[in-house]
Amino acid sequence: MPDETTPGVALSNRLLIKVTRDSLPQVKDKYPFIYLERGRLEIDDSSVKWIDCEANVVRLPIATLNCLLLGPGTTITHEAVKVIAQSNCNVCWVGEDSLLFYASGQTPTTDTRNMRMQVKLAADSKKSLEVARHMFAKRFPEVNLLGKSLKEMMGMEGYRVRALYEQKGEEYGVGWKGRSFIPGKFELGDITNQVLTASNAALYGILSSAVHSMGYSPHIGFIHSGSPLPFVYDLADLYKEYLCIDLAFSLTLEMAGHYNKHKVSAAFRQRVIEMDLLGKIGQDIDSIFGVKNAHRDSQ
Repeated sequence: MPDETTPGVALSNRLLIKVTRDSLPQVKDKYPFIYLERGRLEIDDSSVKWIDCEANVVRLPIATLNCLLLGPGTTITHEAVKVIAQSNCNVCWVGEDSLLFYASGQTPTTDTRNMRMQVKLAADSKKSLEVARHMFAKRFPEVNLLGKSLKEMMGMEGYRVRALYEQKGEEYGVGWKGRSFIPGKFELGDITNQVLTASNAALYGILSSAVHSMGYSPHIGFIHSGSPLPFVYDLADLYKEYLCIDLAFSLTLEMAGHYNKHKVSAAFRQRVIEMDLLGKIGQDIDSIFGVKNAHRDSQ
């Protein structure tokens, strides 16, 4: 069920099954996400409704949402999937509390122009390295990266992130013993690591949804490789400092040793909205691909 931070929109708005490209808001104009758990998504009179475990019914404004994060205990009907896909709203399956990212449903787009461009860049070793260099340049604006290999830039990034952890620990008065996560044993991590894991996974869900919606492939990366969603992980590193790392350290003392998923979700969502993440993603992809007028918002 949506927590107390469910967006202030009229949930009674009906969504017609037959939608057009012109009637859908662009990715940058959508609300980032809603997290649901223990309930059922189905169709009623052409609108998508959520029925929670206590039989409460909430109608969801699917056309204005970027993605739905479905937690444990959720079911969804075939018809609901169809309407959600037609509305260019992505569906992601995640875990409880930690919001571990499991899978994402691919949303159809109008053409493959952006994906073709992405594939061409990735297939050319020189162009692929240039794209990676543009990504690192956003984190090292004062450093001349010309001539740097991918391995060298990844080494620089690793050092930067480790230093950032130490810096945030000192800034917020939090002891830091290093990044630690054991799959399936979320509760064994300290509070800082738990918030990092949860916010990282939520960020992956949002980025996966946006990448699909704009007609790119999450599977074709330029820095990461050998992972399920390399391009999503590439992009996530552009935003983790504020959305995940700073958030985790800022909430650690406040939660006083007790992880609160609602507080984490609310704080993360607020930061996503404040930084206009959905508006930045398309612009940043244009920048790293070196294009001026990419077809970003395929609907």
